[in-house]
Amino acid sequence: MGPVMGPVWVWRIVAGGAELRVRAQPGASRDAVEGVGEDAAGQRFLKVRVRAIAEKGKANAAIEQVLAKALGVPKSAVSVEKGETQRIKTVRISADASIAAALEALTSGS
Repeated sequence: MGPVMGPVWVWRIVAGGAELRVRAQPGASRDAVEGVGEDAAGQRFLKVRVRAIAEKGKANAAIEQVLAKALGVPKSAVSVEKGETQRIKTVRISADASIAAALEALTSGS
């Protein structure tokens, strides 16, 4: 499913790139993108597991690295913008509009 405007979007194109809503699971047994999930309020997100622990930004850095690899962009193009200390985060991907195809592929099938 592509971007949906309103509170249920998983990703959306913004000026200079895209935003992706992510639910972090630090301290996991492996680094992995787990697909799209939804909470009780209907907020959708991409589930990302990382081995790093939630301490001093380590998990956020690991999330940035996992997403950069999954999307085929440089790590410097991915940054946690909102929710640095929350489980649900908004991640910004600095890229041109072609990033939509990679985001669609990453979030489809869930």
